[in-house]
Amino acid sequence: MMLKYLFFDLDGTLVDSSKGIKNAFHYTFSKLDMPVPDEATLSSFIGPPLETTFSHFFDNPTQIEQAIAFFRDYYQEKGIHEVRLYDDIAFALETLSQSYQLFVTTSKHEPSAHQMLKALEVDNYFTAIYGSTPQRFVKEDVIAACLDEHNITPNRAAIIGDTKFDMIGGKKRGIDCIGVTWGFGEEDDLVQHGASTIVASPKDLITHLT
Repeated sequence: MMLKYLFFDLDGTLVDSSKGIKNAFHYTFSKLDMPVPDEATLSSFIGPPLETTFSHFFDNPTQIEQAIAFFRDYYQEKGIHEVRLYDDIAFALETLSQSYQLFVTTSKHEPSAHQMLKALEVDNYFTAIYGSTPQRFVKEDVIAACLDEHNITPNRAAIIGDTKFDMIGGKKRGIDCIGVTWGFGEEDDLVQHGASTIVASPKDLITHLT
């Protein structure tokens, strides 16, 4: 069957949000009176759910919740505005929306995803925007919610993302996985974790899908 539904990751795929995310981690570790990790480590935090990242630092669920609350305090006030669309993304969404039904499936807090995409004036391209909630925060569960609520057959859908977490989540839910290399992930990781295709730019994505 032909593809009909495209699930886009957000951070590192649609938007470069690295500045706001790193600043939010700086704020969080400072509030917790903990050393701020180096830049390479902070970059590795872009992609995984916050619950997963902070579980490496805390065993106590209450401490994890406090860290997430500090992160989101900063992100909602400032970090959400420290972001830009990648070049040609708006054009890609405009073009692909003529042939496919588009969704967002992100590990970002769902209200933040809505707010960010609305501010960037691209939310109208998406049938629905799915993000993390207290009940679902790993990528495979976010994807599952989208598949289930829209009665989508997995072999008609593909996830488009920049990290192994997108590929892992997509594979676990039986959808095609398209890796992009303009974001935060590495091509080798994308291929190793199930990317069927690698594209280097939004224009290449259009070429591949149309």
